[in-house]
Amino acid sequence: MTVEQNFVIVGGGLAGASAAEELRKQGFDGSIRLIAGEEHEPYIRPPLSKGYLSGSDGLDAVYVHPKQWYADNRIEVVTGTRVTAIDRAAHAVTLSTGDTLGYDKLLLATGSAPRVLSIDGSDLGGVHYLRTIDDSEALQTELRAGDKHLVLIGSGWIGMEVAATARTFGNEVTILERDAIPLANALGDELGTMFAELHREKGVVLRASVAVAKIVGSDGRVTGVELDGGEVVPADVVLIGIGAVPNVSLAQEAGLEVDGGVLTDASLATSDPDIFAAGDIASAMHPVLKQRLRSEHWANALNEGAAAARSMLGQDVSFDDIPYFYTDQFDLGMEYSGYGPLTRGATVVYRGNRAGREFIAFWLADGKVVAGMNVNVWDVNEQVQRIIRSGAQIDPARLVDESVPLEEL
Repeated sequence: MTVEQNFVIVGGGLAGASAAEELRKQGFDGSIRLIAGEEHEPYIRPPLSKGYLSGSDGLDAVYVHPKQWYADNRIEVVTGTRVTAIDRAAHAVTLSTGDTLGYDKLLLATGSAPRVLSIDGSDLGGVHYLRTIDDSEALQTELRAGDKHLVLIGSGWIGMEVAATARTFGNEVTILERDAIPLANALGDELGTMFAELHREKGVVLRASVAVAKIVGSDGRVTGVELDGGEVVPADVVLIGIGAVPNVSLAQEAGLEVDGGVLTDASLATSDPDIFAAGDIASAMHPVLKQRLRSEHWANALNEGAAAARSMLGQDVSFDDIPYFYTDQFDLGMEYSGYGPLTRGATVVYRGNRAGREFIAFWLADGKVVAGMNVNVWDVNEQVQRIIRSGAQIDPARLVDESVPLEEL
């Protein structure tokens, strides 16, 4: 007699949902329970600062699957419930309800939380973070009339996307950034400057190299953001977007190896062979780079969750995807593929119209393409990834020559 196996997935984001889907695709017939901390079925986060925030996308663009899909595939989704502890010896997890669930294999896909800015006034009404559906809806309620002054603290991807959406509504927008150039850590100074120029052209006030001292308000509601030196930038609404922190406390308290993320091998197995990690929290050994990578982007959650599922089934898995992300800001759409750690000090060359913001940028290190970014140029990402994966030495002159097809590089 075969005993049914019990697989438990902790986390209601894309990584957890893609893992559950892949388990069924691979023929797993046992029990799958997905524990989601929010009151929603699993959903993706990119639309929260883009289409869902703007109102152009509905919830159908946010949820990974309709609710009925989980029932049809015998996947039990437990919403509004957290896993509070893992008993590795007993192969069981404790839920916030007090119940316990046994598992044969456990996947941790607990995602990230916004990095909190602990300054005076951060608890005033009108001060927001953006991570959840509820956060996006609250922010949309504040901004959709187009009569507010939004101040963003931080100029990462979420902040820049929200700035674009808020301006589209007709709001006044100011971005406060401690660094000299937004997005420079991800893209370098030149391409970071391109995004800064785009926003300024669209009426965004971008204040670089400034430090925030506190948030000020009246009658419990934000009225401005005070900078070091005493200047107050008026604000009706404030969004704090200073990065995210992986939710690793559950893994850490269970005694798993954690160092800036939950450490896994290339198969996404943790230091406990029956526990796996995927998505934002997984610091996975990358078989091509021979170093650990942790990515907080949509594509990583999608593909790593599926890879972890195959690994849970005992298949031979070596997750070697090239990190990928995308953004949409005003009339600029971009896709980026590449190995971030290898781009530091790399040479950037351009194929196409850099001034007109229709081009492909390639990062070259030791004569090899280690990253590529297509801006308002479409249906080329697969070719860009193929060039990166080849590891071939490529003449920069051929890279930038548009008469040379990408297929021949």
